[in-house]
Amino acid sequence: MTAQPIRVMLADDEQLLREGVRLVLRHADDIEVVAEAGDGEEAVQRACAQPVDVALVDIRMPGTDGLTAAEQLAERAPAVKVVMLTTFGEQEYITRALRAGAAGFILKDSGPQELIHAVRAAAHGGAILSPRITKDLIASHLTATDGRAVKAQRLVAALNEREREVLVMVGVGASNAETARLLYMGEGTVKTYVSRILAKLGCANRTQAAIVAHDAGLLPNN
Repeated sequence: MTAQPIRVMLADDEQLLREGVRLVLRHADDIEVVAEAGDGEEAVQRACAQPVDVALVDIRMPGTDGLTAAEQLAERAPAVKVVMLTTFGEQEYITRALRAGAAGFILKDSGPQELIHAVRAAAHGGAILSPRITKDLIASHLTATDGRAVKAQRLVAALNEREREVLVMVGVGASNAETARLLYMGEGTVKTYVSRILAKLGCANRTQAAIVAHDAGLLPNN
């Protein structure tokens, strides 16, 4: 039997951009564009009305913007993985979007393979940050305040030593396979640990768990 393709919704007020993204994704046999929207309100409605695995959502749209749509989708359609479409000058929105549950960001001028990879990674629970969104830039937007640091450290205190090790791997963006290899664990065991960590931390996805790890001071060069 053929595996069901990844169902994608495109949300952007620019029709030409939607058409370009649709053409790129058409080259991936395992991806299907099932819905499109021109603003955030329509995006939420469409994602709630039909099965959608990944939503590519523009940050700036008229009416309900992409950030508000991401927050609403986290509440009304939590199974939908949201990837924000952005330009390089919009990184001030990173923190709000990631804390709303977005799986990550990809720049609008990214290459076709990067876009396809982002959709696949999001569909499988990965975190996506375009390589050109540099580590220092991300860190500048995720620098923990004292209050956030204390909260994160309290959450992390509930984890055992092995769970903390896996959380660090999630925080640095390692895949389950990489984590399994570096920590000498089975990949299935890693998946179990990640699920357990998300539950203990109260996180919706790996991206939010990575933020907790950052705020708690667990990551290298933090």
